[in-house]
Parts: sequence; C-alpha cells; structure tokens
Amino acid sequence: MKVQLSNIGKKYEGREEFTIRHINLDIDDQDFCVILGPSGCGKTTLLRMIAGLNSITEGDLLFDGRRVNEVPSKDRDIAMVFQSYALYPHMTVYDNMAFSLNMRHERKSVIDERVKEAADILDISDYLHSKPSDISGGQRQRVALGRAIVRKPQVFLMDEPLSNLDAKLREHMRVELVRIHKNLETTTIYVTHDQTEAMTMATKIVLMNDGSIQQYGTPMELYNKPANVFVAKFIGSPTMNIIEGTMIDGVFTGHNQKVEVHPKASDLEFLKAYEGQPVSMGIRPERIMHGGEIGDTFKAFIDVIEILGKEKLLYAKLEGGQNIIISVPGHLEYEEDRTYSFGYDLDALHFFNTETGERINLDEKLLEMKRELLKTHPDAEEILGSVDESIIAKAAEIEGETVQKEEVKPID
Repeated sequence: MKVQLSNIGKKYEGREEFTIRHINLDIDDQDFCVILGPSGCGKTTLLRMIAGLNSITEGDLLFDGRRVNEVPSKDRDIAMVFQSYALYPHMTVYDNMAFSLNMRHERKSVIDERVKEAADILDISDYLHSKPSDISGGQRQRVALGRAIVRKPQVFLMDEPLSNLDAKLREHMRVELVRIHKNLETTTIYVTHDQTEAMTMATKIVLMNDGSIQQYGTPMELYNKPANVFVAKFIGSPTMNIIEGTMIDGVFTGHNQKVEVHPKASDLEFLKAYEGQPVSMGIRPERIMHGGEIGDTFKAFIDVIEILGKEKLLYAKLEGGQNIIISVPGHLEYEEDRTYSFGYDLDALHFFNTETGERINLDEKLLEMKRELLKTHPDAEEILGSVDESIIAKAAEIEGETVQKEEVKPID
C-alpha cells in the first residue's frame, strides 16, 4: 500500500505552536521507511497520526489515494508494534497472537492457520503454549510482531520495537525484521532514534528535527549527500568532522589559517558565490587518507586511539587546535601523543553555508543542468543568483517553461 502525507500538521489543544507541520511524504508500496530523529522531534506523533491514534490538525493522509483522516484505526488495514510488548500475561503465546482475530470473530480454522504460519516465520512454534513470563525478551518481541503479522495488514507500523532489547539481540532482530518485511511484501513504517537501525534496515529514511523533515532518501543518499549540517552530524558513527572557515581566492581556509584545502573543480563552481563568506567543510573520518599522500595534506597530533579490531579511531588535533576524528584500518600502527601526516580526500568533501547550515555542493547532475540551462538562456545566471538549493526549483521552473514554449507550435 502506498502512503502519502500532504502538508500534514499537528497542534495539540492548548498550545500555540504546531508540534509538526508541513510534512510532505510519499512512501511507496513495499518500502521499509524509517522515521529517524532525536527525542522530541515529532516522529512518534507522526506515526500515531498515520495509525489514527492522534487526530490530524491539517493536511491529508492518503492510503493508495484514499483520504483516511477520519477513518478509525480498526478500518485502516494497519497493524502496530509498540515499544513495550503489550502482551497479556495471563494468556499463552498462541492466545496473544490470536487475540485480534478472535475480536474480529474470525473462524477458528483461519485463526489456527495464521497463528501457526506467523509462528513459523518468527521461529517461535515451540513456545505457542508458554506464557510471556516463561520466554525471553527477544521471544516476547517476536510474539508482539506475530500478533501484528496474523492480521495480514497492508501497512506495519513499528514504534521503537527494539529499544528494550540488549545490544546483541537488537543486532539479531534487525536482520530478522528485514527478512520478515521481504517475506510479507508489505509496507513498513518504523520509528527509531538509533541511526544504526535506520541505516541497516531502511529502504528510505525520513530524518526529522524540531517537527520538520530535514531530508528524505535512501540511507546512502543521506550518508553521502547530507542536505545540511544536522543531517551530516546525525547520520554516521563516528560523526562527520566539521571545520569552519572562509573561501579565500578559491581556497577553503580555516578560521585559524592552519587549514587550507583546494576543492575540486566541480565543488568550486558551487563555491564561487561564497567567496569571502563563512563556509563549513565536512569530511567523514574514513575519507581522511592515512600517510598524507592524497589531496591537501595536514599534520595531526594523536590524543586517543580507540581499537575496534577491524579499524582504529584516532582522536586527534590539527595544528590550530581543531579536534578531528580519523578512521584507519586496524592493522596500521599508530601511537598516542605523536604527530602524523594525513590527507583530505577531495572527492569526499562536503561544504555547507555556515549561517544557514544548508549544503552548498549539490549533486553534479544539478551542476550539469545549470550548464545546459545557461547555453540556451545566457541571462539565467541573474535569475538563478547564488548556486544553492534554490537552483533546483528555479532551474526546473525555467526548463519547464522552455519545454512548453517548444511544444506549442503555430498551425499556419
């Protein structure tokens, strides 16, 4: 089932401000969509609105094109798994899983078939006659999933279902949930604050902060092309290194003058409009090159080394005192309290407007769009102004007008 949110907003009674507002989202059929964000960002509120547990103040919620704002939860063909297992302690696993079907007065043969089918999928067939108190936390979570699966819903909604499990069990259940999703071929909407869960499970991620969507896309889109500094810092562990500075004669220069980086040509085209202005440069720890042989080199003093087996995390300081994290393969030898040479991978630099936090060096396809646009519209540079995210809308608008003009031909 395709789920669409059009300009969705929620304001609780007695409050002046909206908790969430202007939420526009298309979740395709069979997507595993993860709504990710820090505590208080509005992700659970959004999920409860989709479930029908919270009313919608403004906007439209569509299931396969049908508006369901006023449709009761029981009629939305959804199933929800909560953070707490919410199992009835006096019932067996079988009865817990069958409960919703019994409430719908399904035939006993149908109930038995669906419960046993779900138990096989979840590998809990041996525990059908046990009570929740007699099984482990991971098995209880599977029972809660089974109770949702037997409904055969079109949409699964999950509100941080793994947060009560220990680290090893969470890792195992992440894989299991993806397998179950593929097996059932339904749409899943999953809420979490854990970016590891989002990156490993999702086909699409919705990253929220302060009641609004910061970025929507595949895990690798958010990782490789973060839309702003918040996304860059939230996605990835360890977090992206951010260095503040200024563009001077086409060179990124740190505020302390100790960092100098020459961006590649495609990035420079976006950065031209920011000459002399404050700009932040980001680079992920694994894209800093050990040995200082690639890109602009720099020296770093190693404070602390975290050994993780396959990799080492070097917590270091640049010459100007800027903290930086560097990830290197585990077999390389480094020592604390020593200075080493490293290099920036110029293909992996991210540039942001320091004042707004928005990304500057957008996708190279957009840059090519601009070049093609300027060939046919030499005056478009004035219309587009500085090369920032507005280029997308403005370029599309101009290109759209061009297409229309080319298609309209006189009859005579």
